[in-house]
Amino acid sequence: MLINVITPEIQELINSHDWKSLKEVLPGLEPVDTSDLIRSVSSTEDRVIIFRLLPRDLAADVFSEMDWDLQEDILSGMNNTQIRQILTELEPDDRTRFFEECPSEVTRKLIEFLPVDERKKTLELLGYPEYSVGRLMTPNYVAIKKNWTIQRAMDHIRKVGKNVENFDIVYVIDTQWKLLDAIELRSLILGDEEATVESIMDNSYVSLSAFEDQEKAVHYFEHYGLPILPVVDSEGVLLGSITFDDILEIAKEEATEDFHKTASVSPLETPYMQTKVLDFFKKRVGWLVALIFVNIISGFAMAHFEELIQAVTALVFFIPLIIDSGGNAGAQSSAMIIRAFATGEVHLKQWWEVVLKDLLVSMMLGISMGFAVSFLGIYRGGILMGLSVALSMAAVVVAGSFLGTILPFILRVFKLDPATASSPLITSMADILGVIFFFSISQAIMGL
Repeated sequence: MLINVITPEIQELINSHDWKSLKEVLPGLEPVDTSDLIRSVSSTEDRVIIFRLLPRDLAADVFSEMDWDLQEDILSGMNNTQIRQILTELEPDDRTRFFEECPSEVTRKLIEFLPVDERKKTLELLGYPEYSVGRLMTPNYVAIKKNWTIQRAMDHIRKVGKNVENFDIVYVIDTQWKLLDAIELRSLILGDEEATVESIMDNSYVSLSAFEDQEKAVHYFEHYGLPILPVVDSEGVLLGSITFDDILEIAKEEATEDFHKTASVSPLETPYMQTKVLDFFKKRVGWLVALIFVNIISGFAMAHFEELIQAVTALVFFIPLIIDSGGNAGAQSSAMIIRAFATGEVHLKQWWEVVLKDLLVSMMLGISMGFAVSFLGIYRGGILMGLSVALSMAAVVVAGSFLGTILPFILRVFKLDPATASSPLITSMADILGVIFFFSISQAIMGL
């Protein structure tokens, strides 16, 4: 990687106080690489030195690529004038994301550093609900009128485009600023200069409400494959736009959060290597303690069949085999349903169809696995043992799969995240069913 090669060189320039050479090297790097480089440097003082040497326009881009803890580290080594300069140069959406991470008291102080117009934009974005599209959008965009000629539209784009983060898509609005269409810049470039904007409009566009959840924006970008989407209010008035780059980080965060939830771990607020041991402990201990009490039920279930276990000790050999199979089947079903919910492939109203499909699959799996372990049961304890193990395996696999399928739907009904149906939770609940099914079936078949 470039960073691994250049960091020692940068460190040497810092150590030798060769600021002139250092200043010449930095502009040749991409903002994301510069951000990684600054993080790789050991001390806060050195990090601040590197950042201060960046050209003003590049500094804002590099700052927006940083994690919040690194941003905080950089600002801690700067005076008020330098902080004001950085915050002012940031794009409104990047600045909003930074303020979202700051403690409220710090946010109030830093907002006062901004010029009046930028302060107004920031307060408007922060005024939208948390996790809403409005928090991610930038209010800077290019808008044109449908009765303009293409030549006039292009002149307008040249005039205002330098202050806009992305104008690959240009928005057509009416006199009330309501969105009429979204036109690719390419269409304007290739169009007849004397023709009107209306002549190249097709009135087919996709927009997001500023109050919609950010997850919906992720689905829209995935489904339509567009680089940028307009954001409107409840009456269709154009408020801003949101880019794929903005939503990519949200998609990454949500995928990470869902992954942690499926493992019964609370999401981390900081990068792994910067997370303290005590924070790891706090993130994991809650679920583990809760699952202890769930697993106690399995112990009570086994105690209930204590006499059966004493009479047929060979049953003990199959306990891990049976209950683990149910947990594994449930975890598989749960993972598939949670992912289908996340990608929008499955909706709540389809629960019956999904459950029926999974029931058929789990029955096929249960019969196959039951047939396979029946020979081991016969070998360990005869025909009755083989029959008990086979039927128990089939029943537990079906029950575990059903549990893993239906629980995410139940959570969705109660407006909870389906990812909460974690693998450890499903496995623990399937263990309880496995113990009860196995010993109940064995007791009935063996007549004990």
